[in-house]
Amino acid sequence: MRLETITFNNLKRRKGRALFLLAGLLVGVATVVALMSLTRALGERARHELELFGANILITPQSDQLSLSYGGISLGGVSLTEHEIDQASLAKIGTIRNSRNIAAVAPKVLGAVEVEGRRMLLMGVDPQVEFGLKKWWQLKGERPTGEGTLVLGSEVARLLKLSRGDAVDLSGHSFQVSGILQPTGGQDDQLLIADLAVAQRLLGKQGQVSLVEVAALCANCPVSDMVAQISEVLPGVDVKAVQQVVKTRMHAIGQLQLFAWGVTVVVLLVGALLVFVTMMAAVNERTREIGIFRAIGYRRSHILRLVLVEAGIVSALAGLLGYLAGIGVTLGALPFLGGGHEGHAAWHFDPQLALAALSSAVIVGLLAALQPALRASRLDPSEALRTL
Repeated sequence: MRLETITFNNLKRRKGRALFLLAGLLVGVATVVALMSLTRALGERARHELELFGANILITPQSDQLSLSYGGISLGGVSLTEHEIDQASLAKIGTIRNSRNIAAVAPKVLGAVEVEGRRMLLMGVDPQVEFGLKKWWQLKGERPTGEGTLVLGSEVARLLKLSRGDAVDLSGHSFQVSGILQPTGGQDDQLLIADLAVAQRLLGKQGQVSLVEVAALCANCPVSDMVAQISEVLPGVDVKAVQQVVKTRMHAIGQLQLFAWGVTVVVLLVGALLVFVTMMAAVNERTREIGIFRAIGYRRSHILRLVLVEAGIVSALAGLLGYLAGIGVTLGALPFLGGGHEGHAAWHFDPQLALAALSSAVIVGLLAALQPALRASRLDPSEALRTL
C-alpha cells in the first residue's frame, strides 16, 4: 500500500481532527489575506487620489506681503506690479527633464475688485485646465466662457444674493453669473472666477500671472526633483511641493500595513501552534498503527513522510480555501470603504498574494508538524506494539 493512500485513508477516518486543523489554518490565512488585500486596495486608492488631488507643485512670486490671500499668495494693500510672473516664461516648464510627468499647468491671475461696495478677490483661470484640475469642484451652471461671464464661489453668491443668470458689476464692468460653485469649505467659496485673459485685462495685468499650479501625472513622480528643475528654469519665483493631504493618508495606510504585518506574524504563530498540538495528538493516538508499520518493514523516513504528507495536504487545502475566504471578506468590506466607484478602493487579483497565502500555509504546516513527525519516526516498534 502506498504512503499517499494510507494518508488519505487516515484523513477520511479522522475527519473531525482534519476539519479542526483545516478550520484553524483557514481562519488564519483568511485573516491575513483580507488584511493584506484591504491595505493594498486602500493604498491604491490613496495613490489614485494623489493623481487626482490637483496641484502637486505651487509656483508663486517671491517676497509678497499682502493682506488678501489665495493658495499661499497674498493680495491687496500693496501694488503687485513688481511681483507677478511673466506668463510667457511658463513655456520653460515644458523643457525640464521630468516634463513628461507634468499633467497640467494652471496659471492664475489674482486681484482685488469692487463689487457692490465690497472688496473681493477675482481669480482669472484657464477654465478648461482649472476645472479639470479641481476635480472636487461641483459647479451649478457653466464655466466662464470669455467676455462677460464669471463663476461665483458659494460664499460670494450668498453675500451678494446672486444666482445663475444674474448680472453683477465688477469695478465698472458688467458680467453675467454663468455658474456658482457648491461649498468647498475653503478659500474657493470666497472667489469670483473669470477667464484668464478677461481677468488680466480687468486687473491691468496683461501677460502676467500671480501664481501657477502644476499637477504631476503619477503618484510616485519625483516631485522634489521637479521642484528643483522648475526653480532652475524660472529664477525669481518660489516653487513648493504641496501634497500634504494625500501624503498624510499614505502615511496612515503605511501604518495600517505595519499593523497588518504584525497581525500576520501573530496569526502564523497561532496557526503553527495549532498544527503542532494537533499533529502531536495524532502521533500519540496512532502509536499502535505506527508500531505496526515499523514492525512490517516501514523505515523511519516512511513514517516521517506519512505524517508530513498528511499535514501538507491539510495545510495546502487550508491555504487555498483561506485565500478564497479572505478575498470574499475583502470584496464584502470594500463597498463600505468607497469601493465600486471610479477612483475609489477596488480589489485586483494579485498572483503574488495568492502564491504567498498557499505557500505560507504549507510551510507553516510542515514546519509545525516536523517535530511530531520526527517523534513518530523514532518510536521503538517493540515499545509501540506493547500497547496492543
